[in-house]
Amino acid sequence: MITPVLIQLFEEGLTKLTGEITAYPDDASLWVTKEGINNPGGNLCLHLTGNLQHFLGAVLNDSGYVRNRDAEFKVKNIVKAKLLNEIEETKTAVKDTLEQVSRKVLDKTYPLPINGEMVNTEYFLVYLLAHLNYHIGQINYHRRLVAQVPA
Repeated sequence: MITPVLIQLFEEGLTKLTGEITAYPDDASLWVTKEGINNPGGNLCLHLTGNLQHFLGAVLNDSGYVRNRDAEFKVKNIVKAKLLNEIEETKTAVKDTLEQVSRKVLDKTYPLPINGEMVNTEYFLVYLLAHLNYHIGQINYHRRLVAQVPA
């Protein structure tokens, strides 16, 4: 079954996210924008945690999480410690959800349309993993750009 693999890969991805956010030299650098870069690391972190807590925790596990997607990109100047706490809460939500997901659920259509289409739940979970890692790469690039330090 793919669930143990997904748990491991989401855990690894979220641990990488923790490492990237921790590596920013200070809270302010998380929110710096440069020409051509609209979404700083802080907003991408909020987007990733909101995305996973919504699509996994709330939709598949009735966690009660309420997403505010607009705020993920508009809120600024949250301290690093708060972002790191959000990542830990996301790790818990993802693991709790995936530990409870059965093969039967994975084979079903995901409960919400994704980009206007109904997709298989297992497919969507793999997509969310790719989405997580894509944005972690953006955060890595942003961090190195604003901090002017090597990877």
